[in-house]
Amino acid sequence: MNTLKGPSIFLSQFIGDCAPFNTLDGLTGWAAALGFRAVQIPTHLPAIFDLKQAAESQTYCDEICGKLAEKGLSISELSTHLQGQLVAVHPAYDDAFNSFAPPELHSDSRGRTLWAQQQLRYAATASNRLGLRAHATFSGALAWPFIYPWPQRAEGLVETAFEELARRWRPILDAFDEAGVDLCYELHPGEDLHDGVTFERFLALVDNHPRCTLLYDPSHMILQQLDYLGFIDRYHSRIRAFHVKDAEFRPNARCGMYGGYLNWTERPGRFRSLGDGQVDFTAIFSKLAQYDYDGWATLEWECCLKDSEVGAREGAEFIARHIIPVARHAFDDFAGGKYDRRQIRRMLGLEESQ
Repeated sequence: MNTLKGPSIFLSQFIGDCAPFNTLDGLTGWAAALGFRAVQIPTHLPAIFDLKQAAESQTYCDEICGKLAEKGLSISELSTHLQGQLVAVHPAYDDAFNSFAPPELHSDSRGRTLWAQQQLRYAATASNRLGLRAHATFSGALAWPFIYPWPQRAEGLVETAFEELARRWRPILDAFDEAGVDLCYELHPGEDLHDGVTFERFLALVDNHPRCTLLYDPSHMILQQLDYLGFIDRYHSRIRAFHVKDAEFRPNARCGMYGGYLNWTERPGRFRSLGDGQVDFTAIFSKLAQYDYDGWATLEWECCLKDSEVGAREGAEFIARHIIPVARHAFDDFAGGKYDRRQIRRMLGLEESQ
């Protein structure tokens, strides 16, 4: 068994206009001081991390890795969550997601899709140059507006949406395969890949592609009322990245899992800082150790109540405390022995002639 690595921190939620949060050097120095050992780097802001340059220049990648190493840090994964979202966008969301793309593409849905696909190919190459094994992203969504079957969905609508989603992602998956990097989809409401059923549908359409894998985040499963521990049992062979994020779901007489269009503080389902929600992380870390997960445990801080810097500091301590240094030998080895076939048969009360 392997001991999983951590703590890592996803930097996206901490980027700001003021130091130390406005440069990669400042962000990583801050993260290292809190006790993090790695960072998951978003790639949609060239001022923080220039994805195209990383794909084209080994020198650029070596310089970044060297600067992080001086702080005692590694890169756990790169992230293309925003670019992945743009691989597939239903027209109802065109305006809402325009800000994820360059301004010149805001009225060009086809151009935006092509740009997003190129961004993912850059990410595959950059990840390889950086020596990374996994990459975090979203799937995008064509069928999400039809999530609830009222009026009843047109026959073939979901099948067509997923066939198109697979068509767009298959060349990207092949690029990640060539780069030797796993593409980890975060299952997330708002994406066509948001639970086990939708992941299985997509996986079948990309012919069980070896690079089609999962970023496991139990917070989204709490909000959907999924069995997040059973999920590990079922899909552990495909889990290659892990967001450590807490959540709670407390339904009431007025509102349930759909949220009633309320803001985050008023919703029954809310993201919380680590330890403040309902996720059983002791069981999660135990299952990941059981199934030999050897990737990173990465804090994704999202909380509608607690200050972000407090959440980050507590999160580093929380993850470090939950990582299980796996045993090097079985606890009962001292009582064992070696037996040949004749001894085993004799222990079972079997004669050699039987």
